[in-house]
Amino acid sequence: MEKLELPMSDYEAMGLLRSAIVPLLSWYDIHARTLPWRSNPTPYWVWLSEVMLQQTRVEAVLPYFRRFVEALPDIPSLACASEEQLHKLWEGLGYYSRVRNLHKAAIQVQQQYDGKLPPSYELLLDLCGIGEYTAGAIASIAFGEPVPAVDGNVLRVFSRMLGCESDIASPSVKKAFREILLEIIPQNCPGDFNQAVMDLGAGVCLPNGVPLCGSCPLSHLCTAFREGNQMVLPVKSAKRARRIEEKTVFVICTSEGVLLHKRTEKGLLAGLWEFPNLPGRLGRTQAESLLRKNGNELLKLYSLKEAKHIFTHIEWHMTGFLAVCRRAQWNQTVLVSLQQLETTYAVPGAFAPFKKQLLDYAEKGMA
Repeated sequence: MEKLELPMSDYEAMGLLRSAIVPLLSWYDIHARTLPWRSNPTPYWVWLSEVMLQQTRVEAVLPYFRRFVEALPDIPSLACASEEQLHKLWEGLGYYSRVRNLHKAAIQVQQQYDGKLPPSYELLLDLCGIGEYTAGAIASIAFGEPVPAVDGNVLRVFSRMLGCESDIASPSVKKAFREILLEIIPQNCPGDFNQAVMDLGAGVCLPNGVPLCGSCPLSHLCTAFREGNQMVLPVKSAKRARRIEEKTVFVICTSEGVLLHKRTEKGLLAGLWEFPNLPGRLGRTQAESLLRKNGNELLKLYSLKEAKHIFTHIEWHMTGFLAVCRRAQWNQTVLVSLQQLETTYAVPGAFAPFKKQLLDYAEKGMA
């Protein structure tokens, strides 16, 4: 087991963690969040929920989860789904590589395991897009295997409880916590244990702002609470600064629909549809000149509200124009109806503010 920077011996740390199990599970019995994948913890539902919840809040995931399982109720239907259908079901949820990996893994499961997830942590790790955390969550919750699921919530809760000053962004620290928890996780209810820590981290031992220590079932065991340094722990190295990119977005429409461009199959937002755009910030005169130069028969040009979208390492600052044309044209685009825009073509969240403004203008008869 790799060493952590703890103000106590390994023996004392293990004893403290074991002392946390009963109060944690008692708290969870009363305060567990009611979620569809908990009410019906089938392996498929648990897997799908864990993938959707990566870097996304529960409240945002719920409507997507319901819509997804209605359209694709099992792994065989997921494996057979088209890319366009998957992208549309995922539209607005972000991090689209998640759904692409979900699809690839479903095909693996269909081919290798007859459409059923393998009931083993080690075998789950072999599936596309499933790492240690997701494999641990599925194995413990759906199959009762006593393995931990170590995410940011788990690292924060137990770093504070143990007074750990190691950097939780370090892979070696995460590995060390996993090895510790593997020793103490209850054999009879590993899924409840993992979900209890998730809920405690999400609702009480908060990542941003002051943790609600007065409501925490582990405060009597917590080193950070006792020493008053909850806001100092956990230690986490700073993320690198995001690169700012300026963009000009063109929403080009006619009486028949709007132009969309499909992004390349690799890289950021791979394979998704977008409104034509260019790097840099163009003014109204420049935008109008460019549209006419590209062969658009411009009738009206509206300035749209600016928008910002944050990716992991990049931040887009976007200005936009709605071009109403008699004839519309842009390289490598297709003209789609507004109904198709709503029902068929997946436009990522980065462009959602411009899509909304287009539909608002259309409703008013201005587009």
